[in-house]
Amino acid sequence: MPSVQFRLNGAATAVDTDPDQMLLDVLRSGLGITGAHFGCGAGECGACHVMVGDRAMTSCDMPMWSVADKDVVTVEGLGTAERPHPLQRAFISEQAMQCGYCVPGILISAAALLKRNPSPSEAEVRAALDRNLCRCGSHNRIVRAVLRAASEMAAP
Repeated sequence: MPSVQFRLNGAATAVDTDPDQMLLDVLRSGLGITGAHFGCGAGECGACHVMVGDRAMTSCDMPMWSVADKDVVTVEGLGTAERPHPLQRAFISEQAMQCGYCVPGILISAAALLKRNPSPSEAEVRAALDRNLCRCGSHNRIVRAVLRAASEMAAP
């Protein structure tokens, strides 16, 4: 079986797998990285978002060959319990989650936005998170949390 090499959360990673295997399956079943969730399986809900380069991408419909030699970041790669990412701190402060199923994908989408645009407007945050479905109705708190994190990240 061929090996697909990529960088996962900053570490060189090689996986012996069918190049057409979906990234989400490899992350969850092959590598034990379970932050990205299976939602719709059609790339429509955002629960499986990972960051590839500086873009949030759906991993449920992304074949492994498409991440060869690329940087992939999952929610596990954003921060740790000891050193949470500013987005993670802001989500806690703003109580921007309820069930939590969608939150990893939303955090990744927000991190990708802030990587490209460190000072987004509220409208830009809403547009960047448009592909992330949240059934709990936490949208306004989520937007406040992203703006709070952007402000914190911009502070000297």
